[in-house]
Amino acid sequence: MCDRGAELVSSAELADGSGTTAAQVRKDLSNFGSFGKRGQGYAVEELRARLESILGLVRPRRVAVVGAGKIGSALLGYRDLTSRGFEIIVAFDIDPDKVGRTVFGVPVLPMNELEHRLAADGIEIVILATPPAVAQEVANRVTSAGVAGILSFAASKLETDGSLAVRWMDVALELEGLSFLISAATNGVEEP
Repeated sequence: MCDRGAELVSSAELADGSGTTAAQVRKDLSNFGSFGKRGQGYAVEELRARLESILGLVRPRRVAVVGAGKIGSALLGYRDLTSRGFEIIVAFDIDPDKVGRTVFGVPVLPMNELEHRLAADGIEIVILATPPAVAQEVANRVTSAGVAGILSFAASKLETDGSLAVRWMDVALELEGLSFLISAATNGVEEP
């Protein structure tokens, strides 16, 4: 909306763009303070600035990817991250065929440089795209390097000491949710 030059936006317009209801938009925003004016809507630039502050996006976040296989490499090529404030600085892998290469402009380094480079490069977030068998070990190493958060694509839960924020991407769970939405759209009636 900012890019289109809109000055005001209603909760109904925000709801339409996000797949929720106007009432839910108002309720969610009220959790973070006073936004907008009744009957007038929200000032787009002000709302954007406040939401960026709430989400911690007032400055770019430095990111590393551990695991430069299919998922990791795809994420390295996902350019929309940069425009959203996430700068992928470096990747790590154990495969000698990947180490030393550059994937989408990002250098792939050996795992023995992990802790040093995470600290030296000021990495705040690690995207974990490793096999489940090594995910916990990598999470432990990332924690010891002072990283603040992990986005894990590894199909295993991670145990942390609470100092690390973790989000877990379970593709199967997301597909189940999508299947539910499709089923609900057909009134819950699907042929077996």
